[in-house]
Amino acid sequence: MGHVTRIVIIGGGPGGYEAGLVAAQLGAEVTVVDLDGLGGASVLTDCVPSKTLIATAEVKTNFDSSYQELGITLGGDGAEDGIGVDLGKVNRRVKRLALAQSHDITASVTRAGARVMRGRGRLEPQQGPDGSRTVVVTAADGTEETLTADAVLISTGGHPREIPDAQPDGERILNWKQVYDLDELPEELIVVGSGVTGAEFAGAYQSLGSHVTLVSSRDRVLPGEDPDAAAVLEDVFRRRGMNVMARSRAASAKRVGDRVEVTLSDGRVITGSHCLMAVGAVPNTTGLGLEEAGVRLRESGHIWTDKVSRTTAPGVYAAGDCTGVLALASVAAKQGRVAMYHILGETVAPLDLKTVSANIFTDPEIATVGYSQADADEGRIDAWTVKLPLLRNPRAKMQGVRDGFVKLFCRPGTGIVVGGVVVSPRASELIHPISIAVDNNLTVEQIANAFTVYPSLSGSIAEVARQLHTRKAAQD
Repeated sequence: MGHVTRIVIIGGGPGGYEAGLVAAQLGAEVTVVDLDGLGGASVLTDCVPSKTLIATAEVKTNFDSSYQELGITLGGDGAEDGIGVDLGKVNRRVKRLALAQSHDITASVTRAGARVMRGRGRLEPQQGPDGSRTVVVTAADGTEETLTADAVLISTGGHPREIPDAQPDGERILNWKQVYDLDELPEELIVVGSGVTGAEFAGAYQSLGSHVTLVSSRDRVLPGEDPDAAAVLEDVFRRRGMNVMARSRAASAKRVGDRVEVTLSDGRVITGSHCLMAVGAVPNTTGLGLEEAGVRLRESGHIWTDKVSRTTAPGVYAAGDCTGVLALASVAAKQGRVAMYHILGETVAPLDLKTVSANIFTDPEIATVGYSQADADEGRIDAWTVKLPLLRNPRAKMQGVRDGFVKLFCRPGTGIVVGGVVVSPRASELIHPISIAVDNNLTVEQIANAFTVYPSLSGSIAEVARQLHTRKAAQD
């Protein structure tokens, strides 16, 4: 048997475990070092738990918003019984599914031939004479084991950012890791932060029955997203009774008995039964020996990487939220796989963020891929745009769906699709044909000519493509 490449992966989130799977399947000797369980925050405290909670909220919302229009009655003889939520039961299911997913991932990685170690990894400063790297693993009981690797991947993720004067206590003031310990639905929930995490939780708890106040320091909800999509979501939030406070920055939060007081930077004070702090994340890059080993960190603490996941230190790669590239599990997994392909001499395509599809799991969902409205408006790309409201879609009418749209961007000369936005139920599923178009340089004519089911929400994608094709034909 020839030389076997030794790889040590520090961190078992999507970037780490996907890298471990790929490397083991390609014949490398792989050790994955993880402290909490494979899957990382994505599986244990972030994506899987939050989307499971949101799934419960979605079922309730869809029923509450459409059962009367669709002719469904409750309790017989048209009587309407209230529909409640047992949050303790919901959260127990959330935790159970997260652990099950983590166990499944561990089994897959182990079956592929990788070794999984429970502990905290630290990179030693110097390379060996043969260019190898040394990782010291400290187990929970304090014992240490030294590993030698031809290459090391750092995929340690991040943790909730905290405001000094708004420290979570796990009971009334919470971060997004702690909400799954609640046994009762918050009566009045203040959500601080209107980015993706804040918007998702605000919408979910509003749907479950909490009275929600969303504190946004910016002009609107989801300030970094498509403005048309953000406007739809904010309108839905307000219409459903949410108190959205724009241009309101939280300065502090403190517990007063069984209440929480949040003080804004302008001196106003708002109160609620609970407060969720959703003000971003901080990379887990301290205490790993990175800078001593020659790994360059950005001012934010994120690890600098190139498009094949290399850091500035020879033999050291990085993937996932600790790099600050794009905080998506799919991107972390791609970074990890790219790193392994590069290390092991396989054919590798550099990471291209313009082909990444993303989804915000609010109600309605917001899915995007490729170039954005901001790119077009600010001249970064010359593109035509058509937006079609779902109100015109027959399937949407049948399902009682009123909010949402499909938007496509294409190049004027060629008609090549370069981006898209879908705001609708299950937008995360509907974005896939647009992602295929962007990734393969398909034209609006090709999208328009492909058959769609009638009636279907995906029919709106074809209709938008037809309108763009008609516009292109008129210009030719």
